[in-house]
Parts: sequence; C-alpha cells; structure tokens
Amino acid sequence: MQRAKGACLVCGEPLVYLNEAEPMKCSFCGKEEPSYAKCQSGHYVCDACHAKKGIEGIIGYCSASQKKDPVAMLMDMMNNPYIHMHGPEHHIMVGAALITAYKNFGGKIELDKALEEMKKRGSRYPGGSCGFWGCCGAAVSVGMCVSIITETTPLSGKTWGLANMATARALDAIGRLGGPRCCKRDSFTAVIAAAGVFRESLGVELDMPQGIKCTFSAENKQCIKKACPYYCG
Repeated sequence: MQRAKGACLVCGEPLVYLNEAEPMKCSFCGKEEPSYAKCQSGHYVCDACHAKKGIEGIIGYCSASQKKDPVAMLMDMMNNPYIHMHGPEHHIMVGAALITAYKNFGGKIELDKALEEMKKRGSRYPGGSCGFWGCCGAAVSVGMCVSIITETTPLSGKTWGLANMATARALDAIGRLGGPRCCKRDSFTAVIAAAGVFRESLGVELDMPQGIKCTFSAENKQCIKKACPYYCG
C-alpha cells in the first residue's frame, strides 16, 4: 500500500476545507454526517474509515512494545503505511505511545485496558479540530493519557488539574510553532511537552532522544521546512 500524502483516500485529489460544515456521505461506509472537509472531486471519508487500519496497527504495536522512548515508538508507528500523513489516528497514537512508555518504566497500569480506553477516547476527537476548534488532537491525546494513567474523572481533584495542565502545555508548545497543521510535527511536540509533565508530576523520566529528525517532510505539501524544529531537509 502507498501512503496517501494528505490527499483523498478514494481518488488521491487534494482535500478542500470549508468554513461551514456541509452534509456529506462517506464514500466507504455510507454514513451521512456534517463535515468541513472533502476532496476536490467531492469525495468524503469519515474519521472512522480513515483511521481504522491505522488504529489497529497502533494498538497492536503498543501492546507488544518493550520500548521506553515514546518518540521512537511514534517513528515506528508512523512508518506503518496505514498511518497517513495527517489524520485522526494521531489523536490515539500520541497517548498510546506515552501510556506504553509509562508501563515499560514500571507504571502500575493494565496496559491492554489502558490502550483500549485510549482508543475509545481518542476516536471520539474529530479530525481537523486543530483548525476548527483551536485545540489540536495531539495535545488532547496527552491530557487523555494523563487522565487514564491517574484514573481521573470530572470529580477528581489534583489529577483533574494535572490532566488539563498537560493538555495546555502540549497545546501551547504546538501553537507556538504555528501552522499550517502537521500531524507529525504536532505529535512530536506533544510528546516532548508530555515528557516534562511525566518528570515533574508523575516522577517518571521517559527515555527521550537528544534530537528529532522528521523523515516525512516529502509527504507533506504544507511542510514549513526550516521553520520546523524537526526538519532535516
């Protein structure tokens, strides 16, 4: 399979983003729902169909991984051809990598149960929210991860604040780099921010690389190149 480079999964045409949602029908499953995105030929693919195989790969990889470096795990998963250049699968992948690294450092969680919960929560966060809601799903994935690890609910105290702060730190770091969106850049940035939260608040020093070199630039037509801290030409 050749990975789609931020284009339509049906015909390969570039995507068009709308200012107002329109009713659309998924070209794969037939589900009808309002959406802000379609391709230039009019095709629409819902988030569930877009991310299905990629999510299966994420959960399978993380459930078997022994790695403690969440960036290395992201790189491995991003090389799966079913993980597209952009897409809602990243809303699950960031948190899944962090949960797995936490478990491999000796964190007291049931990995399979935690990953399944990460899948459920991340799947509910819509694609395109970075631009339409002002809240990137990679950052929200960090907050979801912290919530799952600490068993936080809306009625929690200290950990309620921690989960929200974790999202805020990741979102702040992503926002400072500017747009347009890049799911790879945003995912790396979110994990770096999360590593600080893990160290300061959870007492876990994640294995982190000294530098990150993105190998996906050629797949992103909107790559900001040298303005991105991970760009390697």
